Amino acid sequence: MPSAQDVGRAIARGIGPVARSVNPAAAGGALRRVLEVAIDGYARVPGARTVAAKHLQKHGGSVEDAIDSIVAHHVRLASAQGFVTNIGGVAALPVAIPVNLAGIAVVQVRMVAALAHLRGYDVGDLRVRTALVMCLLGDEEVAKRIRDGSLPTSPMAIATAPVFDAALDRQVADAVLADLMSRIGGKNLALVVTRRVPLLGGGVGAVVDGLATRQIGAYAKAELLRRRAIAH
Repeated sequence: MPSAQDVGRAIARGIGPVARSVNPAAAGGALRRVLEVAIDGYARVPGARTVAAKHLQKHGGSVEDAIDSIVAHHVRLASAQGFVTNIGGVAALPVAIPVNLAGIAVVQVRMVAALAHLRGYDVGDLRVRTALVMCLLGDEEVAKRIRDGSLPTSPMAIATAPVFDAALDRQVADAVLADLMSRIGGKNLALVVTRRVPLLGGGVGAVVDGLATRQIGAYAKAELLRRRAIAH
């Protein structure tokens, strides 16, 4: 079985071209690239539908068992790539942060997209894609933004809306990329300090990325109800 470091290196190699395109001034384009990689796959990174099918087969057709397995698998991947892309210390910061930004976004979006696919959503639908990205904000942040009016409604409501809202899609992309950059870029002083130390920074990155991915998986499971259940 490959080690966490081996998995992390494979992810970093596979998403390298995407990582280089991540730019705060182009949030919408960056998130669309991440969506394409996460849902359709790229190089060594299998897409969401492929991952969903593999876990469904592994668990004998049980959708909920497959979803639990997908979340656990992506938590491990997030921790692995978080460790590898933060291990270099201060000299690697200018490169490691963009790679980690793209890496964690691909891992988290693919997890949510695979979950949504198994719950009956069309992950090729633009409305659903907006909702998938929005899930990366997490329960508390989404609730906060709905209360203050900066977001109109929940991911599930957006996924099942009558029409696609391009302006909302851009708004969600901006919010999610800013949140990712805040988490990964290190506005938290303690995180910045520890990431300047080789090995210690990698350990912090692994824990932060793994915990965030687990929380997002739990939120997506609770938010994206099965479409058959919605229809009834």
